[in-house]
Amino acid sequence: MTAPPFVLTGFADEVDDDLETQLDVLESLGIDSLDLRSVWGTNVLELDPDEMATIERALDERGISVSAIGSPIGKVDITDPFEPHLDRFETALDRAARFDADYVRLFSYWIPDDEDPSVYRTEVMRRMGRKADLAEDAGITLLHENEKDIYGDTPARVRDIVTTVDSPRLRTIFDPANYLEIGVEPYPDALLQTAEFVEFLHVKDAVKGERGEIRPAGEGDGRIPETLAALAARGFSGFASLEPHLAAADGEDGLSGPEAFETAADALRDCFAEAGVEHR
Repeated sequence: MTAPPFVLTGFADEVDDDLETQLDVLESLGIDSLDLRSVWGTNVLELDPDEMATIERALDERGISVSAIGSPIGKVDITDPFEPHLDRFETALDRAARFDADYVRLFSYWIPDDEDPSVYRTEVMRRMGRKADLAEDAGITLLHENEKDIYGDTPARVRDIVTTVDSPRLRTIFDPANYLEIGVEPYPDALLQTAEFVEFLHVKDAVKGERGEIRPAGEGDGRIPETLAALAARGFSGFASLEPHLAAADGEDGLSGPEAFETAADALRDCFAEAGVEHR
């Protein structure tokens, strides 16, 4: 029997800061993995050994795995010193190994306001290439997210990063809402330019050209059912991660709450049904 192309996961810290509440909601929704970004209000890179051991025990008891480390790596100014940030990146790789996660999410640096991103292209590529080399050594795959206002916020620059670094350990997350917030059509425009590198989805919808106008999947301009169908037709096999941001979003985290997270899960499942594709 062929496995479904999509595996449902999500940022459990969007439910609540409390670990047990996060896991209760995931279990109630039939979701058996999570993107680990923060617990008890502490970012995954700042967790101490006792906290990590507590999380490991709770995940093992519930049979829940970690689909990705939702790190904030790369959400710093491109003009900031690189070496301290590289040390933090190595912590992200260590967290992935600790929680048996194949992936680390990362970004490609804030570009100074009103400056041409091309001015910083060489430095972005140098930094991304160095991290890809370390990821290859660690056996971890990096997932670049198309966050707005970083170097790789447009599909052309996302493609530029992946093709220039040219590493099997650097792939991309496709986030339709982030594209919409900068006025880019995620489907078909962004998908056509990046589909061959997409290995993970972050699922939230939005109103095109409006920042902060986040919607459940299928209720904005993201054409998410068409995106799911197109990826399935290409042979996609991987995670679709709920990142609803239905209550708030800040520089590193987002919040939805238990009820809104359930709304987002139901909306995504409706999109799977409309697209005629399977998931688990």
